[in-house]
Amino acid sequence: MAQPRVNPTQNNSPAVEFRNVSLSVGGKRLVEDLSFTVARGETVVLLGRSGSGKTTTLKLINRLLDPTAGEVLVEGKPTREWDAIQLRRRIGYVIQESGLFPHFTVEQNVELVPRLEGWTEDRRRKRVRELLELVSLDPATFTSRYPRELSGGQRQRVGVARALAADPPIVLMDEPFGALDPLTRVELQREFSALAARLHKTIVFVTHDVREAFKLAARIGLFKDGRLIAAETPAEFAKSNDPEARAFVETMKD
Repeated sequence: MAQPRVNPTQNNSPAVEFRNVSLSVGGKRLVEDLSFTVARGETVVLLGRSGSGKTTTLKLINRLLDPTAGEVLVEGKPTREWDAIQLRRRIGYVIQESGLFPHFTVEQNVELVPRLEGWTEDRRRKRVRELLELVSLDPATFTSRYPRELSGGQRQRVGVARALAADPPIVLMDEPFGALDPLTRVELQREFSALAARLHKTIVFVTHDVREAFKLAARIGLFKDGRLIAAETPAEFAKSNDPEARAFVETMKD
């Protein structure tokens, strides 16, 4: 199947580029012949069923996985040429259930990467306050709390703050709101959309929820069986004749 043609935002060089990327593990092909770009400042949502290759694609961006064929470029440089630790410190990563360290306070969780980068204590504290305010958490109330003392929505907000702490140009988000109750999920989707518009980060967001994709994406990349079968704006996706795209769109009518 031919790869869909994906056009990054005009006059905006790619932050992430996949060139004929495949990955096989133990003889099983996880993703196959991926070729697409993500422009700087763009939010691309990777949509697909469980096991379709979405999370694998995220892990190829921050070099948790290396391709067995083709190459992934971040900021114009192949990931194999990056020092893996330095690459990951330039990429924020938010996962479902936030992945916070339970024995760290909120402040310690958020300041983790800046501490590793050698920021001064005053600079770290200032950054923690800024980010907690950005994600609608009162610093005076939350800095000294532990993850177990937070609600699910509050933990996800802290997870977003931690991902942004060192001001990375790229943020990866893997089903970040999937485990939340419906009302909290909608609230965080709304806040995330406003935050993305304000910060102009490059964001790659994984979901299997087509409604979430339509709310958040500048473009939707549809995965099926390890292949990218469509990459379109939400308006284009809604009109697609591809059977898999139609199946997702039909679920919105339920």
